[in-house]
Amino acid sequence: MTDFLPGALPERRIFSIAEVLAGVRALLEESMGRLWVAGEVSNLRRASSGHFYFSLKDDAAQLRAVLFRADARRMPFELEDGLEVIAFGECSVYEARGDLQLRVRHLEPRGRGALQLAFEQLRVRLEREGLFEPSRKRPLPAFPRRVGLVTSASGAALRDVIEVSGRRFPATPLLLAPTRVQGEGAEHEIAAALAALASLPAVHGVDVILVVRGGGSLEDLQPFNTEVVARAMAACPVPVISGVGHETDLSIVDLVADVRAPTPSAAAALALPDRAVLRDRCARDLVRLCTAAERVVERAAARLAQRSEALARVGPLARVASQRVRLDALARALERTAHRHAERARSKLAALAGRLDSLSPLAVL
Repeated sequence: MTDFLPGALPERRIFSIAEVLAGVRALLEESMGRLWVAGEVSNLRRASSGHFYFSLKDDAAQLRAVLFRADARRMPFELEDGLEVIAFGECSVYEARGDLQLRVRHLEPRGRGALQLAFEQLRVRLEREGLFEPSRKRPLPAFPRRVGLVTSASGAALRDVIEVSGRRFPATPLLLAPTRVQGEGAEHEIAAALAALASLPAVHGVDVILVVRGGGSLEDLQPFNTEVVARAMAACPVPVISGVGHETDLSIVDLVADVRAPTPSAAAALALPDRAVLRDRCARDLVRLCTAAERVVERAAARLAQRSEALARVGPLARVASQRVRLDALARALERTAHRHAERARSKLAALAGRLDSLSPLAVL
């Protein structure tokens, strides 16, 4: 081993720790640039600032990582421990601790799409809260005074609803709250439209709300798979029918809505009665009503005839005739009784007269 003497050492240049780490950082960022890194999320921590701090690990090593709030907001899914991801960013050095870390700019779930993962995570969370419970579902009104509509003012869904409305029950007015149905920020417009329809005064209010749009990709339907729309729908005091996409499409709003329709046209059919069916039902009810009325009249006529006959048997004339017969019988009985009394009195008087004659002084002389 050779001892270095002061005279043999290279020119002395003393670096501060910060300078060393800054140099390492510059070399690292320059040599590696931005890269994709695969690993499992562990030790996840969300700071009050909204930044995420975690580690990416595999079977052999682990690397610290940071995801700043602005980048995290663009992620449609929730970051959680144990999640296999592919991260895009640049390696750097956190000089305050001398740690090597990956500054993450973008994250994707490994093996499945970010939007699909976001859907599954939100579905599980809302299901645990009870937002999908059948007991929360409200019945639809049979004859709504007005129907609210949350959709694009220029989309095919609106035309479908108008066409079905005109065919089934055109007397019911439709009240449109126009909104974008895809793109960044559309979910906030949809939530605001729901709140606006629900807050209308009773005299101008709606009895049911349709939230509809045509089919599209998972990206196109993403606003209907967001928490803000799900919670706005759950908080809405008016029954809501969802009709988003095609029959095979299932969105979060379908699970939260009071009734799910497979298409916008089907949503309109669920909300409005069918006038043709009502016309047939009214015709059948009219026939039944007339038949029932005829039976009532017939039964009333029969009862009237029976009572007329009974009244004829016990009517005033019959009662007078009956009393007259009775009176005649009483008169004859009275006459006979008086005659008997008179005969007895006459006989008694004759007997007394005979006795009186026998006792008279004139008769003795």
